[in-house]
Amino acid sequence: MEELNQTWITLKLGGIIIVPLSLLAIIAMAIMLEKAFLYWRFARLSHDLLNLIETYGFKWEDLEKILSGLDKRHYYKRFFEVVILNRHQPSWWTESRAADEAQLIETSLARRLWALETIVTAAPLLGLVGTVVGMMRAFQVIGSEGIVNPTAVTGGVAEALIATVVGLLIALVALFGFNYFSRLQSQTMDEMERLGTRLIDHIRLDQQEEGVNETA
Repeated sequence: MEELNQTWITLKLGGIIIVPLSLLAIIAMAIMLEKAFLYWRFARLSHDLLNLIETYGFKWEDLEKILSGLDKRHYYKRFFEVVILNRHQPSWWTESRAADEAQLIETSLARRLWALETIVTAAPLLGLVGTVVGMMRAFQVIGSEGIVNPTAVTGGVAEALIATVVGLLIALVALFGFNYFSRLQSQTMDEMERLGTRLIDHIRLDQQEEGVNETA
């Protein structure tokens, strides 16, 4: 409790600029928590599902059974169901519909990442504004009163330094979050594309077998 109180007092010394910096910190944390929940809840690929798709000549019924146990908002379920619904169409048609759904999923995964990227740039700049304001206050005291009031001078310097540090810390956290979730998005889409190729290959195999049976 003592440490929290000390931290609060320190932040107050940062001046008014700490208010927008705190808002940016809250926004960044909210976005990162939301992204972590979405990937954990709707973008995890179970071993059963992965192993089934990697199996040569798997049964579509088995795939549908596994997908039925997933939340309707699950990204892989959305993608695979588009392929399943169009599997009796020509393969180029199925690929086109799967690509459209993958684009929608990628857009959903990228949602609000721009805000993290903006915070990476905005937080240090706001900290710099606090630095300038704090130093101006310190120089103003020196100019009007000389050094008869050292407390006022050090207060201005403290405001400048605290605003700078807080801005840089927020930017660093937001930067790590942005890079991590951008990489996770890329990995998810690459895996979805790879597994989509497996499903399309299975469709071609089914169509080839149907063609052989009709010829026979």
